[in-house]
Amino acid sequence: MPHAATVMLAGATVAERIRAAVPDAVREVAPQWVVLEPSAAFEAMAAVRDDELLDGKYLVELCSVDQITRIDVVYHIASLAQNHLFELKVPADHEHPEVPSVTPLWVGATLQEREVYDLMGVRFPGHPELTRLFLWDSFPGHPLRKDFLALPGGQKAGLSQFPKQIVGETGGEFRPRRPGTGE
Repeated sequence: MPHAATVMLAGATVAERIRAAVPDAVREVAPQWVVLEPSAAFEAMAAVRDDELLDGKYLVELCSVDQITRIDVVYHIASLAQNHLFELKVPADHEHPEVPSVTPLWVGATLQEREVYDLMGVRFPGHPELTRLFLWDSFPGHPLRKDFLALPGGQKAGLSQFPKQIVGETGGEFRPRRPGTGE
């Protein structure tokens, strides 16, 4: 008999289990997610991974959202054995975002934390190799942040650093040529 669709666990259910293991870890509970205290985030993540009911053995996704006044790091965690999914959020300071690395808990977080670091600027203390993933080391800023176009030093965002840019063209050199048209 096939399994039913994956169930989204309610925030209240997840928060109750986290509070049982780490009493001061929950900052806020919403119907679909739980917001964790940054100082207790690693402990709470370890608790959801090892909890018998939550069984959060699989980190589906780790991403981030720029909320203008803060940056939320969002974790989608699943139990493959129990066929459910739940969401946790850890808020970070907008100017100096930092959230503990979960790579000791889920190896799959290694590249995902590097991506969030590269594109949003969130630091993950405890990460084994927190380096940029897509952009070069001297790239100014973090392009998925809402304040990216207001770079320090009067620099402008855009293609000026990319190879083969031709003034007046916007990426034409990267488009395939049409056979027989000369284009």
